[in-house]
Amino acid sequence: MLVHDAMSTLVLTIGPAHTLRQAARLMSARRIGAAVVHDPDTCGLGILTERDILDAVGAGLDPDVETASTHTTTDVVFASPVWTLEEAAEAMTHGGFRHLIVLDGDGPVGIVSVRDIIRCWAPVRRPRPEMAL
Repeated sequence: MLVHDAMSTLVLTIGPAHTLRQAARLMSARRIGAAVVHDPDTCGLGILTERDILDAVGAGLDPDVETASTHTTTDVVFASPVWTLEEAAEAMTHGGFRHLIVLDGDGPVGIVSVRDIIRCWAPVRRPRPEMAL
């Protein structure tokens, strides 16, 4: 199975000036764990994850003042849609992260998460007999 089979094509893209609270609201509304941060004035693409926001708030930083640019990971490993899920899982394990931005051509076409990979690898959920009516 390939990354394009597992990835979410719902890609939230935010700017570097978004506050952490704004980013959290957008991520929460879409029920996703990461946002692509597009900053044309610097390196281009980065990623802001729910863990980045949690770490900042846990450290006592103000989510209404802190911006995405300060907490964005810019040293990003990108996946290709034609990577195998094994390749994506290996990159995540090696890098210690849970999301990969999927690039095809000039821009992001999706995000693949550990959860997406597990969903593909896990057996289909069947109702237990005691739960059937």
